[in-house]
Amino acid sequence: MRADPRCRAVPRRFNISGAPLILPRITVVGSYATGLTLKVKRLPSPGETVLASGYRVDYGGKGSNQAVGCARLGAEVAFVARIGKDDFGGMALRLYREEGIDVAFVQQTAEQSTGVGFILVEAGSGNNCIALDPGANELLSPADVARCCAALKSAAVVLTQLETPVAAAEAALSHGRANGGTTILNPAPVRSLPASVLQLVDVLTPNQTEAKVLTGRDPDDRSEPEEVARDLLRLGVRQVVMTLGEHGALIVTASSSKHIPATPLRAVDTTGAGDAFNAGLATALASGESLESAVEFGVVTGGMAVTKEGVIPSLPRRDEVVQFYQQRSLQPPEWLLTSDPMNRK
Repeated sequence: MRADPRCRAVPRRFNISGAPLILPRITVVGSYATGLTLKVKRLPSPGETVLASGYRVDYGGKGSNQAVGCARLGAEVAFVARIGKDDFGGMALRLYREEGIDVAFVQQTAEQSTGVGFILVEAGSGNNCIALDPGANELLSPADVARCCAALKSAAVVLTQLETPVAAAEAALSHGRANGGTTILNPAPVRSLPASVLQLVDVLTPNQTEAKVLTGRDPDDRSEPEEVARDLLRLGVRQVVMTLGEHGALIVTASSSKHIPATPLRAVDTTGAGDAFNAGLATALASGESLESAVEFGVVTGGMAVTKEGVIPSLPRRDEVVQFYQQRSLQPPEWLLTSDPMNRK
């Protein structure tokens, strides 16, 4: 059997003295979608045409956002995804190359167009309506994941979400676990998952609503967050990190629980907070931090994201995070100060 040419050794980088430079390696398996946004004075009724303004084309998809977030924090990132052979797909590839992301496993297909979301936002209230076409994301398969064996074997962390078929996410978690990496599942958009999937998760990162749905509760259920998290542990998840919005995050393991508070910041747009949190958490874990320290870092990056509009513009860069710590007379994590050969800032 001939070896898959993509199953190759990951190239090593070296510092100026010639010694190998160790960067946190992360493989993200997930989605890309282009967001098309219009602002309207009021949302239209069925059959009604309204005038709009502020047309905007944005990068989107949880997998894509989280891959960019990890790269901006200094990680060496491989992204596994499906996009269309169209202008939006080309736009995504340009983004990844600009951000220093390995695109060897981003497959372009003629079978489906690049995923897209159409968003109408009502001026004043901020209410919106959204129509989504997953497009090529629906084609991501376990075979696609298996083909990126080199990236999975070298990854300290494998990060995935649920905007692609569950089978692809399960394959990512399975390969990550088999290769000794830490597996992270951000279960969004939430759906019921079998125990066979949850048992492959080292760190589950739901918000409160997602955690309730995963345990079979109603989204309006008033159970305490720790109680819900412990039910997830009983389903096979190793550790739960529940995001609590402006209140930070809750870590629950078999032997302990701890609340990590957020730094109070003026929120401008919370859209990218979850993706920035997951990127920070994954990068810190890949850099060798403990779970508690990694969650503290994720709370910082997630908090920073709410201070800017848009998702990609809000994902913080390494130097911005260092500055955030220093402005508060705090010591940044040591790994964050390591020289970055790609000069990402």
